Amino acid sequence: MEPKAKVLLAEDDATLGYIIKDSLQEEGYHVVLCADGQTAIDRFNKNEFDICLLDIMMPHKDGLAVAKKIRQQTDVTPILFLTAKAMEEDRIKGFQSGADDYITKPFSMPELLLRMEVFLRRTKKMHSDNIQEFILGSIRFSYTDLKLNSREGIISITQKEADLLRFLSQHPNKVLKREEVLLNVWGKDDYFLGRSMDVFITKLRKHFKSDKSIVLETIHGVGFRFNIPLVPAE
Repeated sequence: MEPKAKVLLAEDDATLGYIIKDSLQEEGYHVVLCADGQTAIDRFNKNEFDICLLDIMMPHKDGLAVAKKIRQQTDVTPILFLTAKAMEEDRIKGFQSGADDYITKPFSMPELLLRMEVFLRRTKKMHSDNIQEFILGSIRFSYTDLKLNSREGIISITQKEADLLRFLSQHPNKVLKREEVLLNVWGKDDYFLGRSMDVFITKLRKHFKSDKSIVLETIHGVGFRFNIPLVPAE
């Protein structure tokens, strides 16, 4: 029987690592367990994985370094941090390194499984979608190819940038509440995810500098409005 998904699990606590591995295997997942960050990078380079679960504090290379290495190769594979750290700064660093979400230790297996399934469903849907393109002023946005074709050339964007931009593009010139964007793009409304979203909003604004008609407006205390020229019906 085909496994539900192939999981890269990096956890230096041997007992916890084996508990998570056994629990996931009982649910039908194929799991590769690594005890340090460098081993995790080596295994990712040699194999294909559907999702990565990374502890932050690990020997040789920490989870942040592992996430950055993975993101150099792919923007699609979901990365979830398993972390005992609760400091805001650490979580923000995690999102900036390329993580999609985090789950704080101690956690229950049903909670971990639920978070994994959310991202695996999203990835599967993305691969099954037809080509999706949006005309944003003078910029052509290809969600499928993760590209912006502008006057200044072709810009490659990350999967999370594309997810956010697609949602904004589907609701042009309308006020969108922060919690609405978070729920639709990240799957939950969370303070730390909100801080991460602000980082991605800033990144998107930089991509639109070549076209002054595109304005990603922050409406303080409410959310955002993606102002773009309306394309007349043919």
